Amino acid sequence: MRVPPFYRSASVQRFFAGMVIGGVIAWCIFLFMFGVSQERYSKEIKTQKETINELKAEKEIWQKEFSNLNKKTEKKLTIQDLVVKINNKDQKKYDINSVSVHEMQNTIKEDLSSIIAKDMELVFKSKDLLRKSIENKVFVSDGKRYKFKVTELFIYTTIYIEISVAYAD
Repeated sequence: MRVPPFYRSASVQRFFAGMVIGGVIAWCIFLFMFGVSQERYSKEIKTQKETINELKAEKEIWQKEFSNLNKKTEKKLTIQDLVVKINNKDQKKYDINSVSVHEMQNTIKEDLSSIIAKDMELVFKSKDLLRKSIENKVFVSDGKRYKFKVTELFIYTTIYIEISVAYAD
């Protein structure tokens, strides 16, 4: 089988030459556009990596600063609140009504209100004095005299005191 002799015709040669030149130009345009987009993406990735590294460094600085501040504030914690609870077993045993219980709790809170906003370390060092000041207190209600005994004492930003009640002799 033989190929027709179109390749000798000038118009066919121009057509094929145009196709080859068009293909080369299209390939060059494609390479240029692809190169520009790849360059843009590589710049974007590079700036994102720089931003990520900067943010990681900044985050590390903030974390160190935060941990240092936590250590400093932990050393300087103050007493914020005072919770006094009277043992339910003693309430039933000595037949103490809820009004008297509330008055007892308020009396103890008023006596210890001076330790609010004090340094927690100072309060911890004087916990024995705190305990003795509560235990030496005598409360009078309905003609009965009660004394307190501290059963639990937790000292943190909130001081939690659990008290048992007995008749004073």
